Amino acid sequence: MTMQDITSDVITRIRNAQKAVKESVVVPYSNLVSDFLKILMDEGYVESFDIIEERPGCRSIKVMLKYYEGRGVVERITRISKPGLRVYRSFKDIPSVLGGLGLAIISTSKGVVSDKEARRLGVGGEVLCYVE
Repeated sequence: MTMQDITSDVITRIRNAQKAVKESVVVPYSNLVSDFLKILMDEGYVESFDIIEERPGCRSIKVMLKYYEGRGVVERITRISKPGLRVYRSFKDIPSVLGGLGLAIISTSKGVVSDKEARRLGVGGEVLCYVE
């Protein structure tokens, strides 16, 4: 089975696993997903992640979810740019999620970065998702 939108799949898997209070979730591997999860880990939304090789040439990522007082740290994660409607913003127009308490993940020419990092670098790009 080929996957058309791997980012939406990862977002949905994380959202569903946290609602079901799972300890971890396994998502398909790609460089984009790895960079995406690194940002979530650096910002404190997930505990950790490990790249696992199920069989030669077939890699996945095991994401350890993070909870605080029995609730998932990721309150809401929303996909913004979709395959049918891409959303691009210059660094001046990158939105501040929850007044700076949330996180926007942006795919830029410098790689996948958080909204704060994109503003610091002075680059815009495709707004992948908002995390609250």
